[in-house]
Parts: sequence; C-alpha cells; structure tokens
Amino acid sequence: MAGLASFTQVLIDTREAELPVAASQLAAAGVPVFPCVPGAKRPLTEHGFHDASTDPSQVERWWGRWPEANIGVPTGQASGLVVVDVDVHSEADGYRWFGRANRAGLTIGWDVLVSTPSGGMHAYHPVTPGEQQRSWQAAAAGIDFRGDGGYIIVPPSVVQYEDSVASYRLARIAGTPPRPVDASGLREFLDPRPSPAFRPTTRAPGREADVSRLASWVAARGEGERNRGLFWAACRLAESNVPAGDAVEVLSAAASQAGLGQREIAATIRSAYRTTGSENTPGREAAPSVGPEPFVRGDRSSAGRSAQGRSLE
Repeated sequence: MAGLASFTQVLIDTREAELPVAASQLAAAGVPVFPCVPGAKRPLTEHGFHDASTDPSQVERWWGRWPEANIGVPTGQASGLVVVDVDVHSEADGYRWFGRANRAGLTIGWDVLVSTPSGGMHAYHPVTPGEQQRSWQAAAAGIDFRGDGGYIIVPPSVVQYEDSVASYRLARIAGTPPRPVDASGLREFLDPRPSPAFRPTTRAPGREADVSRLASWVAARGEGERNRGLFWAACRLAESNVPAGDAVEVLSAAASQAGLGQREIAATIRSAYRTTGSENTPGREAAPSVGPEPFVRGDRSSAGRSAQGRSLE
C-alpha cells in the first residue's frame, strides 16, 4: 500500500499524460489500479476493484488491450486513501453541506481536490491506520464517502455524455499535512439517524437531546423521504406520549428546513397522531408560522464550476 502521498505526486506528474501512462505510473508508485469502461465508470475486469493490481505487467496488458480505459482505484486500506465525494444535482448541493461540515471541522485535512465531470468534487484523505471505514451515502446532502468496499475513478479519466466529454481534473493541492477524516462523525452530521428503540416515556435529562436528534434527522430528509420521515418521527413522539403541541413545535421547523410547506407539515403530524390513536391529535390551528427555507439548493447552472472556484460557505 503506497498511501496518499504517492498518489498525489502521480496526479501532479501525470496531469497531461495519456491514460495508459498514468495507470502505469500509479501502479509503479504502489497504488493499485484496474481498468474501467472507456468514457464510463463500470469495471472491465470480472471482479471489479477486487482485481486492482500494482503489477506492471498486468497493468500494461490491461491498457494495451483497452488503451482508452478509465482508471479505477480501490479506496480504503487497499490503497491508503479515502474520498469525500461531493455531488450537485436537482435535490442536493453537496458543496453547501461540505462547507457546513468544513466549518464543523469534519472535512478539513484533505490533501488534494479533484473536480469531477458532473461538476462535483473529490476530496482525498489518508486512511485511518488499522481502522476499517466502510463506504456510505448521504444522498439528501449530496455527499458520499468512498472507503473500504468502494472505488473511485481518477484523473485523467474522462466521462462521455451524449454530446460532450468531460474529464476528472486535479483542482487544488492543500500544501499542508493531510489528516484522516472522521467518517462516522461526518455521516452523523450529514444524516443523523435516531435509534429504532427511541421510546422516551418520561421527562428525563436525556429526553430533550433525543427529541433534538429526531428533529435533526427529519431536517436532513430529501425529496421522496420528507413526508414519510416526518410521519415516522411524529408517530414516535405520539407513541412516547409527547404532547401534540410539543411535537408540532419540535418538528415543524425541521420539516420546513427539509422543504415541506406549513399545511403539509400540520396535516402529516395530525395523521401520525390519529394513526397511533393518540388523544392529543393536534388541530389545524396548532401549527406555528413557518418561515422561509433557510437553505437554498444549488442548480445545474453551477455544475460546471471547478472545485477550485467554489467557496466553502
């Protein structure tokens, strides 16, 4: 396992190189690689990233057979690097969430940023020695984590769209010593998950924290999950004998942040309390005034900007 430093140096050295040359140099530096479909991300080898190799003869055979193959690198302990994958699409602006996580100290310590063909960004970190960090997705935030059990496409690979070709490009080098990323802490920040055993029935010191955690989880739901998430959370509060007025107060702001309107929020909470048979079903007048959405989603017009030009707000 070569590690992140060797990988970064090869990225610098091969910015103008052809794909076979870049693949060979990565392998020579001890970074395992495997070929992917030209212009796409699907592996060409039978076992995908499990076939990744640093053997120069094997790499030469692969790219001799597929000279335009994209370069895949397994993430995690296999290569010594992990990636925070930032995406921008109609339902989430990963840059916004990356910025928030950065202010919380959860995405600092990257070594190199790579701009992706879709307008997103890959932030590379070293692995945490001796600790397995599995890959995961926080779809509502537009951020994935590529660790053990995953792989990444690296520069100078290209992706073919219907009428254009775009490449992965080295965008920024930190210039400071890199640090491992707290993958678990980052996931909890982006996609907090209440315990299935959430059943507070009495007012205890930890109850307020549990309710706050539930509200944070609702606020992070994306389209297609918002109503269902709010309904689930309201049912849990109703089952726990939380007064309906408290449920409305706690969940309305969170659901509004997720993108739901005031009437929809009130109707969903009422439905949850009726479904659970609660005697405290809130009336239509119970929902407080909900202000405008505090966060504005990114749009496709910004998708072409490079990672170097994006600010971490």
